[in-house]
Amino acid sequence: MTLNCKGTLIDLTTPKVMGILNITPDSFYDGGKYSDEKSILDQVEKMLREGATFVDVGAYSSRPGAAPISEEEELRRMLPIVQILLKEFPEILLSIDTFRSGVAEACLHIGAAMVNDISAGRLDENMFTTVSKFKVPYIMMHMKGTPQNMQQQTEYNSLLEDILFYFSEQMVKARAHKINDIIVDPGFGFAKNIAQNYELLQRMDWFQTLKVPILAGLSRKSMIYKILDSTPEQALNGTTALNMLALSKSANILRVHDVAPAMECVQLYNQLP
Repeated sequence: MTLNCKGTLIDLTTPKVMGILNITPDSFYDGGKYSDEKSILDQVEKMLREGATFVDVGAYSSRPGAAPISEEEELRRMLPIVQILLKEFPEILLSIDTFRSGVAEACLHIGAAMVNDISAGRLDENMFTTVSKFKVPYIMMHMKGTPQNMQQQTEYNSLLEDILFYFSEQMVKARAHKINDIIVDPGFGFAKNIAQNYELLQRMDWFQTLKVPILAGLSRKSMIYKILDSTPEQALNGTTALNMLALSKSANILRVHDVAPAMECVQLYNQLP
């Protein structure tokens, strides 16, 4: 199983790690932490040194109830950072975390390598056309509604079957646009309560039937720290535990705030016969 990123084939036989770079002031864990050029470059250099294959840059907070921002504001935050990162790290594989085709196109035009869309193309009808135009890998996540109202939309007929149908539907549309490299993200914490998140994790290997790579985004989420009666800042150990479980359930990519511990999970997992 491979991904074509800017002409380089990424082999997902060995799971890969995607580092998270939030350049938002209000993300649930690291909001406002990376607000100047030096802190951003230092963090990205650290993630790459620790073994991240991809760096996922987001400028729109998708935490539950986050205030929406305009496309202009998202671009104002995103574009200068993408330009700086591509200049300082010419070989970097940047993933653009956006559901807006205009933001995706602007970043892909200057050298970003892939798109990570929390809406799987459902919030912008032009997203598939944009991804197809640049022939880049596309991460489609499961979510109902929007970040502003998703936590009121946790009713399912059958959790796994509903999500599989959602992906099947969106993949048909993506394939019609000749998008070849598709990754699915079950969307832990998005329109799901804690019990549903754990059911999803326990049965995540169901998504292998889609025959595309699976991304697990569990890092420091409330499904961890609420169970442990702690905080996002204290949720690294819990994240590591669930990342190891995700690997055992066929995750091909771990999307994380903390690259080194995730790389250790991959290294240890690879020792299993």
